[in-house]
Amino acid sequence: MNSLRFKALEQAISRPQITVELPSNKVSDFFAENVFSNEVMQKYLPDNAYKALKTAIDNGTMIDRKTADDVASGMKTWALEKGVTHYTHWFQPLTGTTAEKHDVFMDLSPDGKAVERFSGSQLAQQEPDASSFPSGGIRNTFEARGYTAWDPSSPAFIMGKTLCIPTIYLSYTGEALDYKTPLLKSILALDKAAVPVCRYFDKDVTVVNATLGWEQEYFLVDNALYNLRPDLVHAGRTLIGANPARGQQLEDHYFGTIPERVNEFMRDFETESYKLGIPLKTRHNEVAPNQYEVAPIFEEVNIAVDHNLLLMDLMDKVARRHNLKALLHEKPFAGVNGSGKHNNWSMSTDTGKNLLGPGKTPESNMMFLTFFVNVIKAVHDNADLLRAAIASSGNDHRLGANEAPPAIISVFIGTQLTKMLDEIEKKVKPGKLSASEKKALKLDLGRIPEVLLDNTDRNRTSPFAFTGNKFEFRAVGSSANCSQAMITLNTIMAQQLTQFKKDVDKLSKTHNTEDAILHVMRDYIVSSRNIRFEGNNYSKEWVKEAAKRGLSNIKTTPAALDVLIKSKSIQLFEAHHIYSKREQEARHEIQVELYTKKIQIESRILGDMALTHIIPTAIKYQNSLIENVKGLKEIFGVKHSNMASVGIKDKSLSDAFRENGSSENLSDTQIRMIKEISERISVIKDNVEQMIDARKKANKVDDATEKAYAYCEKVKPYFDEIRYNADKLEILIDDSIWPFPKYRELLFVK
Repeated sequence: MNSLRFKALEQAISRPQITVELPSNKVSDFFAENVFSNEVMQKYLPDNAYKALKTAIDNGTMIDRKTADDVASGMKTWALEKGVTHYTHWFQPLTGTTAEKHDVFMDLSPDGKAVERFSGSQLAQQEPDASSFPSGGIRNTFEARGYTAWDPSSPAFIMGKTLCIPTIYLSYTGEALDYKTPLLKSILALDKAAVPVCRYFDKDVTVVNATLGWEQEYFLVDNALYNLRPDLVHAGRTLIGANPARGQQLEDHYFGTIPERVNEFMRDFETESYKLGIPLKTRHNEVAPNQYEVAPIFEEVNIAVDHNLLLMDLMDKVARRHNLKALLHEKPFAGVNGSGKHNNWSMSTDTGKNLLGPGKTPESNMMFLTFFVNVIKAVHDNADLLRAAIASSGNDHRLGANEAPPAIISVFIGTQLTKMLDEIEKKVKPGKLSASEKKALKLDLGRIPEVLLDNTDRNRTSPFAFTGNKFEFRAVGSSANCSQAMITLNTIMAQQLTQFKKDVDKLSKTHNTEDAILHVMRDYIVSSRNIRFEGNNYSKEWVKEAAKRGLSNIKTTPAALDVLIKSKSIQLFEAHHIYSKREQEARHEIQVELYTKKIQIESRILGDMALTHIIPTAIKYQNSLIENVKGLKEIFGVKHSNMASVGIKDKSLSDAFRENGSSENLSDTQIRMIKEISERISVIKDNVEQMIDARKKANKVDDATEKAYAYCEKVKPYFDEIRYNADKLEILIDDSIWPFPKYRELLFVK
């Protein structure tokens, strides 16, 4: 018997319940207590420093040295009062995770005494080693210098005993080596492009912010079972595993009662999240067994991204306290739903207007429709870039199945809004509008309800769907940094709004502004019609229809990432000062190398599991069957001294059995099983050897892109054949000796 597996299973089943005590029954009593929030700043900063910092945050102006020193002093005092010993610049390198280097609040005075010290310069800038983070060739291994610089727009916070200061991360030569820097640039680009368009309708608008509400999906498994799965530990997903008799087909987990152990885990990480100012709102069971979701209230996009990264870190830490493991991979289990991170994106003004929220008056309806149509046009013109923004080895497994949208980018807007766009297209003719045409349009457009949430059905198969007052980018993977999708979305929208302003102003020379806006909108509606799709995105018919419409269906990450280095893409990001050409090419190289490394790791793990666990276990079971056949032949395949007593002379028992009506040899079943095991062992062994050979050839390829394609097209295809035969052996072999926890244990143990 596989003692480790069954011991882990016993531990998982018999774990004592951990009960979490909340600091208070009212979240408001402890919300953001570990954040250097506006209220904390007012308390710990001199009045002039507080005002200067607020002005810098609100207007994006520079912070002088005196203000930085005052802020650092206030932060230090607050942190020390809360028991903090260290500080760190918390940043987002291109590894996809966060990074931090801790320094103690201590220095030596000239007379050698220890003193707590934290200066404005230490707050504003640090110098982590840049040589070991991905740079795409921007930095050489021997060139270690890189800088982190304080982002005052995202508040500092305390994790454990460490003050964490959100920062950007730059190379010595000034290129961005992180996600936050280009995200901040894209926010500024969107603001710059959106404000002039807003002012067609509202002269009081001076700032437009992008907003984000993410929905984080994840799986939970018992930690003891997790540790016995090398594939989960090292690759984040199961590379083998037969589907259990019961998966998600009963649809009884979705929105079902949350298991008590899971509920306590949720209460625990939610409490930690609230202390950090993460405004979690919703939790529920997702579709697959042991799959869950958590979602916050909408926030400004930069802070929302920081909060999502913090949450993922918190979930991992808190899960360990509950002897659980949170899985954030997009497809940790085959045959059941994968996990996404739906990015609900919109834009808001400093006057309190949601630009994707329909209003009651014709003027506000026109503002809504202007931004609504421009979003659709931006997606139409840059669909491949959006596909590249959500490309990863994990998402390749998820896209196109089990509620994940396909790799074909399309937009769902619902029946009512489709009808409205059709009306604009039909009624707005070339030339100037007549008074009656304007009146008809205003009457039609003016009747848009303030809230459209229930005026049309939802399309859960659409990668980019309008859901009443926002667009939901459903294709983002669960492990992704939201920044990549948000940078792309902000940038293409900035580009589109810039072009819209040019088109309207040009037409305004011969038309009044209102006519010009309607005419330009009509042109955009016509030219972007192909991206709109209201049906089932999973259907084969849609794949054919999308091809007819000229929509791309980029199925693999290497192909999707190629879009990043096309001249059109480079020009787009350069035009809005998001990435330089060098930065764009570096990010492409980093992402294709990351893809290669992940497939390489999976290949090595799969080979190891097959050769050192599955095949030996199969042979062990096969040997027991061989011994069983030998025993049967020994008993039934020789003459028996007592045969005469039952009227059988000079015959074997097996002959006697056949003559007496038994048509099946007693060992036929075992022999067939022995043969099948041998055949599957041979297939697994041959495919592993061929996979290793393909991997060796791929490793000799110097070009990063070509190597990624080699792993995608030459190495990865062996995974399915190896898995298929391994899963057949799992079903065939004695359960007591199978080396790995099975799906029925991973997915259904509470």
